[in-house]
Amino acid sequence: MKKAIIAKKIGMTQVFSPEGAVVPVTVLEAGPCSVVQVKTEETDGYNAVQLSFGAVKDKKVSKPLKGHYEKANVIPRKRLKEFRVDNLDQYALGSEINCSVFEQGDKVDISGKSKGKGFQGNIKRHGQHRGPMKHGSKYHRAVGSMGGSSSPSRVFKGKKLPGHMGDKKCTVQNLTIIKSDAEKNLLLVKGAVPGSNGSVVYVVDSVKN
Repeated sequence: MKKAIIAKKIGMTQVFSPEGAVVPVTVLEAGPCSVVQVKTEETDGYNAVQLSFGAVKDKKVSKPLKGHYEKANVIPRKRLKEFRVDNLDQYALGSEINCSVFEQGDKVDISGKSKGKGFQGNIKRHGQHRGPMKHGSKYHRAVGSMGGSSSPSRVFKGKKLPGHMGDKKCTVQNLTIIKSDAEKNLLLVKGAVPGSNGSVVYVVDSVKN
């Protein structure tokens, strides 16, 4: 990985391409992020940087964490995330990075927590087919057969059943940066990204490049 940043999802809109086509985009407030720690193979066994993002009240930061920020000479922030990187030259301790690290046309992977849907049935959660809707069917949106009665006389592990849907970490790969606005700290990404408006997402170089 060469580049990474922490961002906040603002919402979705659409822009026009130079050819006049309508392109749906997600607007991300990417950075500014502070470099809180730089890890190297000599000291930690691997190369990584620790970035911070988002405003936070002073009383919400623990005393040990305050010391961690003071060591890097940066103000405490709400989010702290570590990214493994190949090149540490562009990350200096205490420096600030913004969305200018990404340019128009770059391919990125974006990770976040998906929207929580609550407790849902099999049709919505797993896309299963409904039963007959005619009168007297008594089977419309139920789970269906759970297993044989005599053999195997049990329900196999892993059977798709109703339950809690969403609210899980997921990644959308190979998205395209449509525009990078360093003045407003905004990234416009083609397509949808995980999470609801206001949620935090992590933008990194695409692994499929």
